[in-house]
Amino acid sequence: MSRLSVKKTYKLYIGGAFPRSESGRSYPVTSAKGEFLANASRASRKDARDAVVAARKAFPGWSGATPYNRGQILYRVAEMLEGRRAQFAEEVGGGKRAALEQVDAAIDRLVWYAGWSDKITSVHGAANPVAGPYFNLSTPEPTGVVAVVAPADPLLGLVSVVAPVIVTGNTCVVVASEPAPLAAITLAEVLATSDLPGGVVNVLTGRQAELAPWLAAHMDVNGLDLTGVEDADLALSCEQAAAENLKRVLRPVREDWAADPGTGRMTRFLETKTVWHPIGI
Repeated sequence: MSRLSVKKTYKLYIGGAFPRSESGRSYPVTSAKGEFLANASRASRKDARDAVVAARKAFPGWSGATPYNRGQILYRVAEMLEGRRAQFAEEVGGGKRAALEQVDAAIDRLVWYAGWSDKITSVHGAANPVAGPYFNLSTPEPTGVVAVVAPADPLLGLVSVVAPVIVTGNTCVVVASEPAPLAAITLAEVLATSDLPGGVVNVLTGRQAELAPWLAAHMDVNGLDLTGVEDADLALSCEQAAAENLKRVLRPVREDWAADPGTGRMTRFLETKTVWHPIGI
């Protein structure tokens, strides 16, 4: 007697849990050839609010962790991603060899950012020369909760926008690629079973046009990464909404995700705190 395989249910990832959308909605995900793959949850504005609440709750503990510890956790995520390499290659699609190369690149990117965790402060901070008997030290601190609209690249692009946000101590709400969200939810399973605290990364699947403006206008979101927004009018409306509480905004640009990422994405969502201290006291 043949058995029926258990079909995977793709849910949201909020606060370390996998809820269905409170709206009960879903939408079909298809392959590049138009073949049906799965139904993904279609997140609502209520789901986005819940994700921001979870990210804010997780922020004090995550930003207060040592940079070394954050690097260890990102390295652990890379380890677990390596163990599910074949599964991710299947969900990325586009030919087995090309998919495996993309998974390998995503793993390497996580390791690369993990190595920067306890070094970015030394590179981006400074001991400033001043005319007076004072120590003047500038040090970077995380911005807070960052909303990220992920690019169409389902895995390497996703990792390349999420890792630099969290390695520096921020928490985030991610709107996954609308046409290819499956790898994002599977990556959330990796995050949930690693040592990453719940709420540090929250993943929403659904319509960019519905979720991005709402997150841009949310007063408890401190930064906005619009990398994945391809519609110019939508990007403009998000920037205008973000101006209401002076969010840091990373505008959408086309990027080669296979290129050297540099430190720009890490420093984009950092604030510089300068401390003066009298010498000899």
